[in-house]
Parts: sequence; structure tokens; C-alpha cells
Amino acid sequence: MASNGKYGSHPYAPSAPSLPDSYGPQHSQYSHGYGQPQPQPQPQGWSSSFSSYGQSGFPAGTDPAVIRSFEMVDRDRSGYIDENELQQALSSGYQRFSLRTILLIFLFKSPTDSLRVGPKEFAALWTCLGQWRSIFERYDKDGSGKIDSMELRDALYYGLGLAMPPSVLQLLISKYDDGSGRRVELNFDSFAECGMIVRGLTHRFKEKDRRYTGSANFGYDEFMSMVIPFLVSYN
Repeated sequence: MASNGKYGSHPYAPSAPSLPDSYGPQHSQYSHGYGQPQPQPQPQGWSSSFSSYGQSGFPAGTDPAVIRSFEMVDRDRSGYIDENELQQALSSGYQRFSLRTILLIFLFKSPTDSLRVGPKEFAALWTCLGQWRSIFERYDKDGSGKIDSMELRDALYYGLGLAMPPSVLQLLISKYDDGSGRRVELNFDSFAECGMIVRGLTHRFKEKDRRYTGSANFGYDEFMSMVIPFLVSYN
């Protein structure tokens, strides 16, 4: 199966840099399809920490609050926490995350690896979520703790380097429509879900599009293996 489209130039990682200070009216022209925002330096993200997966101990300088959050839920003192324990630990520092979001977090590592995280992965994840929180709060203009679809569009584009065609954006945000007729708004948990889905699928696409042409060829099995894990976690 062939797929076409341009996507952002940022390397995939479940983190994002601070928005450029120059962000302003000059960005008001929004281009449809995968975008090409100005490249920004990427801090070391959670995905890069998996090269040390399985090693014990927190990195030097880890905030004691992060260590306490991990140890609080690691009741068997195994040095690892599972998806339910991760949900509890992250919810102690951020607003409560749904288990669906937690499962999407694990897809950043590998859809086939065991659902457990060690100290180094947890510390890196905590930092990355803090970066995502900063992006969310920048677009939460009224400080309500929620963003609408246009704010989500801008946060994905300017914050994560991913421009969404209107039709895809509408499909993505329809998941959170409660049928009341009110404007759909997303809290941080839902924003993290959307960001992980878009970023994760873009990364899978780029793995097949080595030359960054916007086109890639997939066999049926490859396509299903790429998409289904995200759909299962998202539903």
C-alpha cells in the first residue's frame, strides 16, 4: 500500500522542545497536510533511554519527588512497575491519566515489549511529560485546563512539528465528542493521547520513508501491524 504526504522534520521522540520565542502573527498562515515547521533542537527524550532498559537506579540528579513517586507504587521492590502502577505514579505528579494513555506510552518503546518500566525510563518519561505539559499550557489561553480543536492543531504543529489536515484533525478529536453539541475540549490526558497517536504513527511511516519523500510502500501485514496497536489502545 502506498501512502503520500509531507510530515514534520523533527526526529521522532516522545518529547518536544520549547516553542520558539519568535512565535507570533507570522505563523498565522496554516498549511494543510503534514507540515514543515522551523526545526528546533530536541532534548533527549524518553525513547532514547531504552538503550539502557533493564539497568537499575535513577540517573544522577533525579528530583527526589520523582523517585518517591516511583518507589511509592513499586510495592514488591522489583525495580520495575507495570502499566497500572505507572498510571498511579504519573497521576501523583500530573492530573490522572487514563489507562488508555498509559498503554499508548508503552507503544513508544515497542508494541511487543513487556509492559513494565524501570527507574531510568520512568525519570525520562516524567521529564518528557513535563515538556508536553508546557506545550499544552501555552495553548490553554484561558487557563481552564482544556484546549479546543484549533488550539490542539496549533499545539501539534508548533509544539510537536506535526501539521494535521482538517479532516484528520476532526477525526482525531471526534473521539472526545460526548454528543451534547458543545464545543469539544481536551484536557492534558487527552492531549497526550492525541500527540502520542499522531507522533507514533508518523514515526512508523518515516521508518518506511527513508528518503523523506512523503511516500512509502506497505504490505498489508506491515500496514495492519503498524496501525492496529494504536487503534486497540485508542478505543
